[in-house]
Amino acid sequence: MTLVQHLATIALAAVANFLTRLLPFALFKRSDKTPPRFIRALGDFLPGAIMAMLVVYCFREVDWTGPTHGLPETLAGLATVLIHLKWRQLFVSLIAGTLIYMLLLTLL
Repeated sequence: MTLVQHLATIALAAVANFLTRLLPFALFKRSDKTPPRFIRALGDFLPGAIMAMLVVYCFREVDWTGPTHGLPETLAGLATVLIHLKWRQLFVSLIAGTLIYMLLLTLL
């Protein structure tokens, strides 16, 4: 790609990112400042659905028949869930789960 094409790609990505963040506020602007019931329902439903999709995505290529039988992935995933349930800190559980996974990969 040429420099102009690179710059155009970056500009289009920036505009698309800006619009996706601005558009919901512009579309659902109401005088009472509360979002519509449908949007509130999406806010309740989507975080759990997105996390479930991420779990499926993370475990999609685990080699269950390999030498470790998916043990590092399973233990790290379980540790992440347990740490999150204990302390309710997203970044602590994600970082701890990642570190546990990397440690298990080197040990097993």
